[in-house]
Amino acid sequence: MTNLDLLLLKGPPGGDVCRGLDDLRYNVLVNGIPANSDGMSELRIYIWLVFLSSPPLKTDTYLDLVRQGPSPAYNKIRNDTFRTLATDPLFRRRVTENSLTRVLNAIAWRLHDAHEAKVNGWQSPPTMSTAGSIDGPPRTSMSAHSVSGDTTASHGTSTTIGYVQGMNVLAAPLLYAARSETQAFAAFSTLISNELPSYILPSMDGVHRGLRLVDEILMIVDPKLAAYLQSKGMSAEIYGFASVLTMCACTPPLPEVLALWDFLFAYGTHLNLLCIVAQLVLIRDQLMEAASPNQILRSFPPLQAAKVKAIAISFVPKIPEELYGRIVSHAR
Repeated sequence: MTNLDLLLLKGPPGGDVCRGLDDLRYNVLVNGIPANSDGMSELRIYIWLVFLSSPPLKTDTYLDLVRQGPSPAYNKIRNDTFRTLATDPLFRRRVTENSLTRVLNAIAWRLHDAHEAKVNGWQSPPTMSTAGSIDGPPRTSMSAHSVSGDTTASHGTSTTIGYVQGMNVLAAPLLYAARSETQAFAAFSTLISNELPSYILPSMDGVHRGLRLVDEILMIVDPKLAAYLQSKGMSAEIYGFASVLTMCACTPPLPEVLALWDFLFAYGTHLNLLCIVAQLVLIRDQLMEAASPNQILRSFPPLQAAKVKAIAISFVPKIPEELYGRIVSHAR
């Protein structure tokens, strides 16, 4: 039995939750989460739920949302689900379009109901009482496949509360890793409510803040590369939108995405911004030699989670405290 098994089975030593979480994070960072070549793991979803502070959810709560039928965002959801990781055989073999549609539609109802509750001044939205509020508190953060369609076109134009394009790709790894739709729904609900609430606003304010921060981070850690990309008109708004919005889930292969998400859930989803810059640094020579780097960045090279994590961690001491604070809070 591994240390991860023991921590999940018996809980933290002496009931010390903070120490237990630190031990769990360290184990995941150093040893990773055991998985097969397809990225499947018996432990991963449970560890993710712990890191997300996602409480248990009754299946009936999820089913009640499913039984409400099509949400106001249903047509938008159906327009995206069939394209989600469409070229990934691992995902297509394990996750059906109907399953993804149900989870996204249930999420859309939950967000819609929360919005209605806020507008009407209700104390407890009818479908938000079991697994926390859309305005729930942030977690403690670490200190010191593409999104189809034109996602940037939705900036500031949509008025529908409950779904924005790209949420389908963000939900995909959760459904792949989960043992049930209810688990995936619980994890996704907590993720977007507590970690990325401004990503799913109609204006996607958090995503655009994140893109500007990617430019700032690159300027600090590799000013020469940053200046070259800027000279070619290549800001993060041009090449990084999908990577920010989906926490790099848009970049195959899927098992590497899962391994990267282990790190992001352990130490903070804000570190995705550093991971995007790390991917640029990995191909800096290729970018610097390219007359048109936009051709290279139309789709990022295959994700290499271990290398990306190591480079991202090396960036942390170089980032000024004020900037790091904005990185931590940009998605709130």
